[in-house]
Amino acid sequence: MSLYAFLGTLEIGLIYGLVAIGVYLTFRILDFPDLTVDGSFTLGAAVAATLIVAGQNPYLATLCGTLAASCAGLVTAWLNLRFNILHLLASILTMTALYTINLRVMGKPNVALIMEPTVLSPFEGILPDMYMKVIFVAVCAIVGGLLVAWFLRTQYGLAMRAVGSNKRMAQANGIVVTEKVYVGLALSNGLVGLAGALFAQTNGFADSTMGIGTIVVGLAAVIIGESLLASRSMLVIVMSCIVGSVLYRFAVSMALNADFLGFQASDLNLITAVLVALALVFPKLRNEWKAKRAIKEQI
Repeated sequence: MSLYAFLGTLEIGLIYGLVAIGVYLTFRILDFPDLTVDGSFTLGAAVAATLIVAGQNPYLATLCGTLAASCAGLVTAWLNLRFNILHLLASILTMTALYTINLRVMGKPNVALIMEPTVLSPFEGILPDMYMKVIFVAVCAIVGGLLVAWFLRTQYGLAMRAVGSNKRMAQANGIVVTEKVYVGLALSNGLVGLAGALFAQTNGFADSTMGIGTIVVGLAAVIIGESLLASRSMLVIVMSCIVGSVLYRFAVSMALNADFLGFQASDLNLITAVLVALALVFPKLRNEWKAKRAIKEQI
């Protein structure tokens, strides 16, 4: 793997680390299977790219993309809580609607940002672009992870975690369950939208199909991170999402570049499915191996 390919893979892995943190908030903290992220990732990119092309400040455009994605999460929560639609179905409905909304926002299937200013423009000339991009997205991912870890350790964050663990018990202790779900989904999709906005600006385009498979990538990152960095510390858990995302991207990159495997770029979904399956199976096999080893030692 060349240096350029290595840095490019690291950059994408760090960006998707924000997606992994967002997925962790819904799947692990709130116990809310949310497929909205496939649409909110593109929404964040679409809003940011459209505003930048229209002449708006890139940082303001990125903030707007993040807030727009948060609103998508609120819609999913509203469908689930107000009308009692199954959370999985509510998120699918929102994700489906977002495909059309994203096309409306951009006015066309894709928006190019090649010659437009981005959040990286103020740092041009300090370091070569390929290094600057990695440093910038690394700072964004780490700061985002630290803020989420801090939030989850606050009293409000603990209440949100209680809602995910046992809604009835949380409600019996005076916690407003609906409020925590709204905030959790807004925060989760906001992080995903931020990742989409950063992805569009670092890669120079926003496309209506760029969010397809985002939920699978996020889940893979969460599972891989949890398998490798098992811990009760919220900081370690959140940071493991970023580590899992980076490792996942490198695994995909190495699989695609391994000539003896014969994979092509069109095989990305197959590779993703295999990696997720391995990440799910590995912890179980490891526990079985430990159990057998303990039995042998006793004998």
